[in-house]
Amino acid sequence: MRYETLLIHYPEGDTVEIEAPLAFGDLVDVSGRRLSPPLPTIRMIVFRVRSITTEQERNRDVRNFYLEQVFPDELRDYV
Repeated sequence: MRYETLLIHYPEGDTVEIEAPLAFGDLVDVSGRRLSPPLPTIRMIVFRVRSITTEQERNRDVRNFYLEQVFPDELRDYV
């Protein structure tokens, strides 16, 4: 039996395990929860999935989701 571990990596270096997979370009909040446009305001901290990698170990797959911060001028497109 294989297990899957999902990890998000913030730009500052923090790593958090999440329950549901993300897709390339998804927007997430500070807690790692997926956001769906339209966003309520541009005055929030938002990250975007910039790359996804998979590492295979003996009995599990580790999927890594690397994030980048989305700045307020870019968030105007999502409000």
